[in-house]
Amino acid sequence: MGFDPNIKIGVLGGGQLGRMMIQSGIDFNLNIGVLDPDPNAPCKNLVGNFQVGSLTDFDTVYQFGQQFDLITIEIENVNTEALKKLQEEGKKVYPQPEVIEIIKDKGVQKEFYKNNSIPTSEYFLLENKEQLKEHIDFLPAVHKLRTEGYDGRGVKVLKSKENISEGFDASAVLEKYVDYTKEISVLVARNANGETKTYPAVELEFHPEANLVEFLFSPASIDTETEIKASKIAIEVIEKLDMIGLLAVEMFLTKDGDILVNESAPRTHNSGHHTIEANVTSQFEQHLRAILNLPLGDTSIISNAVMINLLGAEGHTGNAKYEGAEIVMSLDEVHLHLYGKKTTKPFRKMGHATILGKEMEKVKSKAKLVKSTLIIKA
Repeated sequence: MGFDPNIKIGVLGGGQLGRMMIQSGIDFNLNIGVLDPDPNAPCKNLVGNFQVGSLTDFDTVYQFGQQFDLITIEIENVNTEALKKLQEEGKKVYPQPEVIEIIKDKGVQKEFYKNNSIPTSEYFLLENKEQLKEHIDFLPAVHKLRTEGYDGRGVKVLKSKENISEGFDASAVLEKYVDYTKEISVLVARNANGETKTYPAVELEFHPEANLVEFLFSPASIDTETEIKASKIAIEVIEKLDMIGLLAVEMFLTKDGDILVNESAPRTHNSGHHTIEANVTSQFEQHLRAILNLPLGDTSIISNAVMINLLGAEGHTGNAKYEGAEIVMSLDEVHLHLYGKKTTKPFRKMGHATILGKEMEKVKSKAKLVKSTLIIKA
C-alpha cells in the first residue's frame, strides 16, 4: 500500500517535541491529534483535535487512541497498558509499548543493556536511600530515579559518603561515575521494513546546575573510527529493542577510548533539534517517515551547527518576555525556535536556537553571543 496522508495519527504529549513533529507533519498534510494534561500546551493551536487529559490514566489514553490509526509519543511517561490494548485491537503503536516500558524505567533499561551485551557503566539497583550505605566503596556514582526523572531532574552525583544524604529515598539506579572525555548522542531511525539510518554523532555540553544540555555541537569532534563505532552501537540498540521510530542514544567516550551507553530515549530528542536546519532530513520528519514505514530520509550534514537551549532566567517566574530577541534575529545564520509556552520559570525550556556556519569556532562564538543576549524573563 502506498503512502496515505489521510491516516489519523494520535500523539501522546503536547510539548515542544510534539509541536515540532506537527510542524514537520504539515508538509505531508498529515491528520494529527494530541492529548496533553496542560490546556495551554505548545501543541494546542497547531491541531484541530487537541484533547486535555492525563497521559498516565488507562481510560483516557485508551479512549483517545481509539480515534486514530496510529499512536505515537513525545514523552515516555504514558500508560503503556492502554497502548498494549490498542495494539492488540489492531492499532499501530510506535514506538511499541513494550519498548516504552523498557526505557521509561532506568533500572529496566540498564538491565536491557547488560543482558544484550551493550556496553554501559557498572550499576546497582536500590530500593531506598538506606541501601546507599552498602555501596560506599562504589562511589563516586550517579544516583538516578528509576522513573519520572527528566530534563536533569531525578539525577544526583554522589561523590563520597558525605553526599549520601542527597540521594533519593526511592527506587533508583546507582551508576558508576564515568570519567569521560566527551558526551555524545547518536539518533537512529528504523521503520517496519527494518531499514535503519543514523545521524552523525553530536557532542553535548551540559549546564552545571540544571543538568540540561546547554550547547550541542554538530558534528562531534571525534575521529572516523569512533564515529563508526558509535553508529554501530546505536543501530544495535534499536535492533535489539526491535523498535520502530526514532531513538536517541546518549553515550560517554571514556579516557580509555571506550564508548558506554548512558541512556536512550524512544522519541525525538533535544540532541536532534539542530537537524531542522543543519541536516538534509530533520529528526521530526525522520520519526514520521519511520512510523509510517516510508523510506528513511538522508541524514547528511548540510552545515556545521551549534544548538543552544533557551532557558528561563533564574529568579523569574511568570509571563515570558524575550529580551534581546531582535538583536539575535538580526544575526546571520541564526534560527530561532520559540515553543509557545506562556509562562517562564528558572531553567524551563522555552525554545532553542540553531547557529550555522562553515567555521566551527566562529559558530561557537556566535552561539555564546546568542546565549548572553537573549534573556527570558517574567
